Amino acid sequence: MAAVPAGRRSGPAAGARFFCTAGRGLEPFLIREVQPRQAGTWVEYISGKVFFTTCSDLNMLKKLKSAERLFLLIKKQLPFNVSLSKGKIFNEMQRLTNDDPESWLNAISIWKNLLELDAKKVKLSQKNANPLKRKVGENDIIAKKLKTAQMQEIQESKECQMEKQIEEETPEQGSFTTKRDKSQELQNDVAEAVDTHNQNDLTFRVSCRCSGAIAKTFTAQEVGRVIGIALMKQFGWKADLRNPNLEIFIHLSDIYSVVGIPVFRVPLASRAYIKTAGLRSTIAWAMASLAEIKAGAVVLDPMCGLGTILLEAAKEWPDVYYVGADVSDSQLLGACDNLKAAGLKDKIELLKVSVIELPLPPESVDVIISDIPFGKKFKLGKDIKHIIQEMERVLRVGGTIVLLLSKDHHRRLKGCEESSVPLNSKGSRTDKPGSTECLNPEEKAAVPEPASSSFAASNQECLDRMPPFGSLVPVECYRVSLGKTDALIYKYKKSHSPGQ
Repeated sequence: MAAVPAGRRSGPAAGARFFCTAGRGLEPFLIREVQPRQAGTWVEYISGKVFFTTCSDLNMLKKLKSAERLFLLIKKQLPFNVSLSKGKIFNEMQRLTNDDPESWLNAISIWKNLLELDAKKVKLSQKNANPLKRKVGENDIIAKKLKTAQMQEIQESKECQMEKQIEEETPEQGSFTTKRDKSQELQNDVAEAVDTHNQNDLTFRVSCRCSGAIAKTFTAQEVGRVIGIALMKQFGWKADLRNPNLEIFIHLSDIYSVVGIPVFRVPLASRAYIKTAGLRSTIAWAMASLAEIKAGAVVLDPMCGLGTILLEAAKEWPDVYYVGADVSDSQLLGACDNLKAAGLKDKIELLKVSVIELPLPPESVDVIISDIPFGKKFKLGKDIKHIIQEMERVLRVGGTIVLLLSKDHHRRLKGCEESSVPLNSKGSRTDKPGSTECLNPEEKAAVPEPASSSFAASNQECLDRMPPFGSLVPVECYRVSLGKTDALIYKYKKSHSPGQ
């Protein structure tokens, strides 16, 4: 199995290797962010993850908008062979730590350097903000608080802890034991590691995710326990299930095995400036990024709901006039609360009007971005055509419309039944300039289920199936996941005035 080489990973200045998780279909948007904004190199992606190298600091990395979570990469290699016996697979898992300890130590060094550098920058900014309010000895106290806060940030928001691991069946035994017995067994393992290895102050826990065939063979708790004990014995680290300095994240699938360190405790997708969540913030930002918003433009969301799309757009492009409209009082109240919380009340105007009766003159809007409601609560039916026609009326020639559509909306707009093209969920592929395949060509034969097509091919096929709607010409299409359902992001350009 080929692991990621650790040769150049001497510190942030030399470039550190990261990966981000992303909703399916948003990988191209994340790549666009990583390459120009983070000066990312070695950019690769597989479904749900984007890998890259960058010299950016934590302050810059926090600005990634289409990512769910950010991890410092320790290892990425081919999947485990589930046809082997359980004991052999456990031995292979232990080799994740035993065969290449240098990659672990390099990653820990980079992780510490990133946190220390970020703490120094925060300390300096606070000092500059209040230079006359410092007291003697206060700087030392602040530095300690900042260091503690940074250490706590690497805790994962969900409680997938090693505590649960000790409740599962052990690799060596075929019978189940009680939680108390498991706790004692883990304590004995720790004691053994303490006796045989030099200890330092680093404490850790392991969070695991297993998917595909490996998930049918092992539980995440079993894998986490094996890796956790191997780390204790290899490095002398102490396990701390509740408040560790370090979190180790492992994802084992049919396509790859990935090991990393969560950089932030709170996911990047959880926006601090959004009080009440509506549409997923990553989807909203992706839609806004397609809209070609420019300073001085008039941007409209005629079905704004809680205003998530407008919030994401206004945070990124502030010198724009934004208008949100909706017929629901409760949605508009929620949107108003969000605008106040984000400090954008003066940037976005809210109107209570119907999307099919917009109080705007023809061709008065430069950009329209909207999540067209769908699901059991919203039976738009044939109204979808009237909605798009009203948007077409108020959009200027050359303007852009970006819509989030359900498959039913898509069928109704094109006027015929859509053939089912499943959202790609597996495999490794690259279709962006400057990117490379995630697995080497000679390694692909070992992948059980390789990709059926690239994102580009899938999106182009989707685009080819959508004819122009009046003067609106489709120019881009992306299939995205909304969790249990899939949807399509469509970008239209208005080519001419209706009637010409």
